[in-house]
Amino acid sequence: MLKEAAGRSKLDWILFGAMAGLVLIGALCIMSAMNSISLSNSVVRTHMLALCVGGAAFVAGWSFNYQIYDEQWKALYTFILILLVGVLLFGSYQRGSRSWFVLPFFSMQPSEICRVLTLLVAAAFLDRRGPRIRDTSSLIGLGLLLIPIFGLIMMQPDFSSIVISFPALVILLYCTGVNMFYLWLLVLFGAVAGICTIGWTYIYLHPDLTQYTLIKMFQQTSSNVLYMGGVCAGVALLGYGAWWFFRQLRIFLPSFYFVLATVVILGGFFASVFVDHQMKTYQRKRVEAFLAPKSDPQGAGYNVLQAQIAMGSGGVFGKGLFSGTQSRLGFVPEKHTDFILAVVGEELGLWGTLLVLGLYLVILWRLVMIGYSAGDRYGYLVCGGMFGMFFTYMLINFGMLIGIVPVAGIPLPFISYGGSNLVSSLFALGVAQSVHARRLRA
Repeated sequence: MLKEAAGRSKLDWILFGAMAGLVLIGALCIMSAMNSISLSNSVVRTHMLALCVGGAAFVAGWSFNYQIYDEQWKALYTFILILLVGVLLFGSYQRGSRSWFVLPFFSMQPSEICRVLTLLVAAAFLDRRGPRIRDTSSLIGLGLLLIPIFGLIMMQPDFSSIVISFPALVILLYCTGVNMFYLWLLVLFGAVAGICTIGWTYIYLHPDLTQYTLIKMFQQTSSNVLYMGGVCAGVALLGYGAWWFFRQLRIFLPSFYFVLATVVILGGFFASVFVDHQMKTYQRKRVEAFLAPKSDPQGAGYNVLQAQIAMGSGGVFGKGLFSGTQSRLGFVPEKHTDFILAVVGEELGLWGTLLVLGLYLVILWRLVMIGYSAGDRYGYLVCGGMFGMFFTYMLINFGMLIGIVPVAGIPLPFISYGGSNLVSSLFALGVAQSVHARRLRA
């Protein structure tokens, strides 16, 4: 174990202050969105209970030596699998997903805490690879480790957890110094899976497009075995053609690269097929709202358009806390969860929105600095993974509100209502504080 540096602060007060500021703004905006400052309101009461539990989780994450997660990563991995299998067997079925444990006084979404624990496990696995991290076996080993976790999450299905975890893991791999070629392959995998899923979803919602032969053929590749075989043959032929083309240019890249790229493209394709078969109608509507929100202003695009109207109505200085009209009168759906930023924009204005963004940027900056000064490689990797997670949260939520990413049902940590997310996010920053407390460099 590393010895703690004497005379140094065991708490990063800048990180703590940014976190506390976001928690305070979030609590006030949730109270305003629910038209209540009384604990008699169930949403406000549950949020305050989650805040207390989250505070305890933060203290626990900060107090325990983070290296214990490195030493006990196999036990953590087993715990993750037990939670995810348990929710599939005993979880509550809500909105087409089995993602929640409903307990007497509160509900818990295991995938939220599993997301943070998965980063701790992945960092431990990669830390043990050492100089072998650039070997293909490292990436394959990590993939085999994560497939059961992602597979169980997809069976719920809980696509938002995958959306958050995948970029965080890519950034974690970047921090390890993995071969950049493999990182680009991961990006390619995500791009193929995302483009195919969005394309099939749009066709599903607009069946008139199938009158065009190519579009109809593309649609059938997600369900027709014969067409799937054609895709496999076509991608394999494309991979061989790329290999032959580079050889003609006297660029002699290893054949293994082309084989691996072919496998990754096909993996992304079949991942999108799985997602397409698991998607619910309301999830498809979210994609439609992203692609063309104004095409159905009373239906799929209603949430986004109303949130943008509410945010724009706040102007520079806002209407004041508890004085919003669009959100408090119910024009903005999911105002205390998915679209809490609309409440911030309407009541606190542009300056309030920029304040929230600024506090998130401070958290990201401190995670980078804590990772840089970490006492060991594992602490550095943990902070890198946490950075990736919170960066993705921020990017999706701000992007969702301005219409550059689809509505994904992903909360904004510390701001949105959602007890499981609040507790897991506070625990994550507690672990980062543990890395800070045991740093070696000033």
